[in-house]
Amino acid sequence: MSGTELVGPTSQVLISMRTRLHYVDWGNPDAPPLILLHGGRDHSRSWDWTAEELRKDWHVICPDLRGHGDSDWNETGHYPVMHYVYDLGQLIHQLELAPVTIVAHSLGGNVAIRYAGLYPDNVRKLVAIEGLGPSPDRLTEMQKTPFHEHWTNWIDKKREASARQIRKYDSFEDALDRMHEANSYLSRAQAHHLTLHAVIRNEDGTFSWKFDPHLHAWPPDDFTPEQTRMLWERITCPTRLIYGADSWASNPKSDGRMKHWGANASVTEYDRAGHWVHHDRFDDFLAEVRDFIA
Repeated sequence: MSGTELVGPTSQVLISMRTRLHYVDWGNPDAPPLILLHGGRDHSRSWDWTAEELRKDWHVICPDLRGHGDSDWNETGHYPVMHYVYDLGQLIHQLELAPVTIVAHSLGGNVAIRYAGLYPDNVRKLVAIEGLGPSPDRLTEMQKTPFHEHWTNWIDKKREASARQIRKYDSFEDALDRMHEANSYLSRAQAHHLTLHAVIRNEDGTFSWKFDPHLHAWPPDDFTPEQTRMLWERITCPTRLIYGADSWASNPKSDGRMKHWGANASVTEYDRAGHWVHHDRFDDFLAEVRDFIA
């Protein structure tokens, strides 16, 4: 094997807030750093197709968020978004990656955007796929619920999560069918790969998802919408916000949220794509990202 041949990815471990966090490193450490950050109830290997294409030009690192993939679960089952931001900050700090380029999806996009707002000098370029969080209409609906009810609803969901038995599938094919059902745009081969890295085999031979069931109980202690918008306004790096035309997520270009972003930010919308644009329109997505982060 020649000294320049690429191998990998390799599994690595980071300690953050006394928690063992897993990430995969695609090698090429002398190249500029690129973090690919997955979304909620997903995993780092969701980025394999993108990483394979970009690894020759970039040092690609794909973390598993706490409670996801091969990272540890929180003992409390409590997952505030800012804990994820801290973890991302620790990864960048410990591996000395700044200024780093980040491509992130959904929850990962929300985390990356917050980090870029807190530490604008540490992010070179940012791509966020549907990572802005609830739309203005959704926030208005949420505000109709009294403050105390948000907390009692969360307590109820936590109790449900603690009582819920971990979902078990009799076969890998059953779990694969569920993955494919969740996103009909996926090819069977894509769904197979995603499922392969998303499940663990139980002692009784059944299969379960790796993510913590407590992730279903979203904690209500977070930034206000105004504070979140203040972070958006602090971002200085070139930023691309990507949306799927068939997704449930609201496009900030049409819902007014782009007024909180500077001239450095732009939006792309893909037809024939849902929430997972990087899977649904992979070739076009890859071409855009490759050009944007170059």
